[in-house]
Order: sequence, then C-alpha cells, then structure tokens
Amino acid sequence: MMVFFTPCCARSDPALRWLAGLLLGCWLAVSGSALANDRSQVRQAVILPSLQGYVLDADINIVLNRTLEDALTKGINLHFLLELELSRPRNWWFDENIAEPVRKMRIYYHLLLRRYVVESGYTTRTTATLEEALAMLGRVTDWQVLDRGLLKTGRRYDARLRLRLDTAQLPKPLSISAVSGDKWDLATPWYGWSFDAPAFPSPSPPLP
Repeated sequence: MMVFFTPCCARSDPALRWLAGLLLGCWLAVSGSALANDRSQVRQAVILPSLQGYVLDADINIVLNRTLEDALTKGINLHFLLELELSRPRNWWFDENIAEPVRKMRIYYHLLLRRYVVESGYTTRTTATLEEALAMLGRVTDWQVLDRGLLKTGRRYDARLRLRLDTAQLPKPLSISAVSGDKWDLATPWYGWSFDAPAFPSPSPPLP
C-alpha cells in the first residue's frame, strides 16, 4: 500500500504569505518614511490674503549632503531660489498662467563670527548651528506673491512650489563641476495644491 504524506507547512502557506506580505508592507512604510525625512521637500504651503494682496507661508525641510555642508564650513555661499507657479484651470483651453514669483535666499557661514547667516527676502538672521539655520531657511512667512485684484475671490486656482539650489551662483570652478555631477544639486520635488481665492477681511471701523 502506498501512503502519501502532505507536509503540514503546505497547509499554512497562505498564512505565511499573508504574514510575509504584512511584514514587507511595514518595512516599506518605515523605509519610505525614513527616506522622506532624509530628502529635501516642501511639507506644506498656503496662500493667504494680506493688506497688500496675497502672501505665502510654507514649511520646507532642507537636507544638505556632505559636499554642501563642507562648502558652507569653508565659507562658500549657497544661494537658493524659491519658485512659485500660479495658474487658473480652464476646461476648454490651456490653463491661464497667473504669476511665477521667485524669491532669492542665501545661507553662509561667517568664519569670523563662527555663525551661520540666513538671508531670505529682506530679512537677515544668524544662528550658531547648521540645523537651526536650515530650519530658518525653510520657514517662509508673509512672502508677498500677488497684488490685490489678480485673483477673484472664490475662484479655483492651482499652485506649485519648490526650492532649489542656484548652481549658477556658485564660484566658477564649482559651477562647472555642478553640471556633470549631483553632489552640487539640491531641489525639492514640486509641491502642488489647489485653493479657492480667499476673501480680504473687512477693514476695521475707525475708533470713535
């Protein structure tokens, strides 16, 4: 008489595959989160009304590689461009381009003061650590991007924002090498969102 044996592990294959898939999914989620924290990216951005028009607030995570960190400590200036694109979607034609403002930013290490200097717009600040300097550079508040009348209240608009290193501002030998390698390259992915143009607050009545 011939006897057939079925390995007990064969009956548990579906369960093992499910467990393996679960572990793989958890690993990918953790790895993806770690990678996201290790790369420069725009975390959030919003356009708000102001007395003069519309301003942008944003939070950007900036991560420098070793080459850029070493360049700072040697006194090399790093220039950045904060680029915003605003458009109005249209159903039967190309989107209408509203504006493409650009903000120039700079960070450098002052060798005599031994402090990092951050310039953004018309504001200059200093700090003792690179971590604090990058946090300052990545906090954008009240950036005037549009004048009054360029957006219609309640209408839908699209926006895209990114930060990139302006390699054209590097010293000449570095500018040449920046073309052929990625050590001198830093750019966040485009951060896109849609919003309804907010209404301006009513002016406060004069005090009696």
